[in-house]
Amino acid sequence: MIRGIRPLLRGSTYAGALFSCCGALASIPLLPFALLPVLAWGSAPEGVRIVLALLVWAALIGVVGLARTTRRVLIACARRLLGVPLPDPVAAGRSANSPRTGQAVVAPAPALPLRADRWRTPVWLLLHVALGWTGALLSGVLILAGLTLPVGWFRAEAGLSLFGRSVRVASGWGSWAVALGCVLLAAAVCVVVTNALRWLAPRLLGPSSAEQLALAAERELRLAERNRLAHELHDSIGHTLTAATIQAAVAGEVLSADPVAARAALRSIEESARAALEDLDYVLGVLREEKAETAPPRTLADLPELLDRLRHAGAAVEPELSGELAQVQGTLSRAAYRILQEGLTNALRHGADGPIEVRVTASPSGLELGVVNRTGAGTGRGTGRGAFPTSGHGLPGLAERVRLLHGEIEAGPDGPQHWRLAVRLPVRLSA
Repeated sequence: MIRGIRPLLRGSTYAGALFSCCGALASIPLLPFALLPVLAWGSAPEGVRIVLALLVWAALIGVVGLARTTRRVLIACARRLLGVPLPDPVAAGRSANSPRTGQAVVAPAPALPLRADRWRTPVWLLLHVALGWTGALLSGVLILAGLTLPVGWFRAEAGLSLFGRSVRVASGWGSWAVALGCVLLAAAVCVVVTNALRWLAPRLLGPSSAEQLALAAERELRLAERNRLAHELHDSIGHTLTAATIQAAVAGEVLSADPVAARAALRSIEESARAALEDLDYVLGVLREEKAETAPPRTLADLPELLDRLRHAGAAVEPELSGELAQVQGTLSRAAYRILQEGLTNALRHGADGPIEVRVTASPSGLELGVVNRTGAGTGRGTGRGAFPTSGHGLPGLAERVRLLHGEIEAGPDGPQHWRLAVRLPVRLSA
C-alpha cells in the first residue's frame, strides 16, 4: 500500500508531468499552420478536416524534431526534469588541442546514422506531445471533477456535465470521497505519463550505436591526453625538484668559500623553478578546461640550457651532438627533449659520481638519444643505484612515450659500473 502511494509523493513525478505539459504547450504555435490546409479545403467533411489537421500538425512536429538544436534542448530538459542520465549528442569531427603537442586532435566522427536513428528524435517529440496532451486533458478533467463534486456537501446533490454527459453524486461524505478519488486518479495519470517518458528517453534520446562508439573514442582520447599531461608534470616538475635540491646543497657548501659559484647555483634554481611554473600553469589550465594556446616550447633547441642547469648542480656532463638537430621539429623535438630530461634527471638523482654522457644523433632515418652514467657507490650527488629507481613512473612513462612515437627503447646496466638509456625514434627531417 505504502509502496504504491510513494510515487505520488515524489517531486520528480510532477517534474516529469511538467515536462510532458511543456511538450504539449510547445506544439500550440504549430497548430495555426496545421489549420491552413483545412481552411483551404472547406468543402471536405468535418471528420476528414479534423484528421487532416491532426496529420499536418504531426508532420510539422516531426519536422521540428529533425533539427539538432531540438535534440540538444530535449536531452537537457529530460536530464533536468526526468532525471534520466543522457549524454550530450556527439558532434562529428569535434576537435581539441592536444596538451602534449598543442596541435589540433580531431575526435573520430561517428558513422553515418541509420534511417531509424535519424527519425528517433521526431518519434520522441510526437510521443512526447501526445503523452503531454493526454496527461494534461485527463488530469484537468479529474481535477475539475474533484473541485466541483464537493459542492454536494451544501446542496442536495452535485454533478458534473462534460461533452453532453452528466455525472451526479449524492450529497454528503460521498461527494468528498469521489473528489479525493478524482485527485488521486489525476496524480496517477502524472505517474503513468512520467514513467512512460522515462522509459522512452534512453531509447529515443539516448546515443545510438554510432554515437556510443564516438563517445567511447572521445573518452579514450581524453584519457590519453590526461596520461600525457601526467607525463609532462612528472618530467618537468620531477627534474626541477631534483636539480633544485642538489643545487641548493651545492650552494650551501660553497657559500662561504666560493660566493660566485653559490650565486650561480641559486640563479640556476630560479631559472629551473620559473620554467617548471610555466609548465605547471599550462597543465593546470588544460585540466580546468581553459583555452590553451600552445604547449610550452621545450624542444631540442633548449637542450643546452638543460645541460647548463645540470652543470650548476655539480654534474659533469659530456654531450655529443651530431646531425641537423635544428631540423627536428614539432612533436618529435618536444618528445626528445622530455626523454633526455627524464634520463638526465634520474642520472642526477640515482647515479654515482662521474661524468654523464649525453648523445644525440639526427639522421634522415632516425633520431638516436642516449644517456650513460656511472652506477658505482657514489658519495656525491646520487644514491649510486643506477639511472632509474626500481619503482615509480620514470622508466614506464618513457617506454609509453617512445611507444606512442613508434620508437625503440633500451634501459639497463652497461658493464659493471654504468647505466645506459638508449632510444631510437623514427624521424623525418624538415626541408
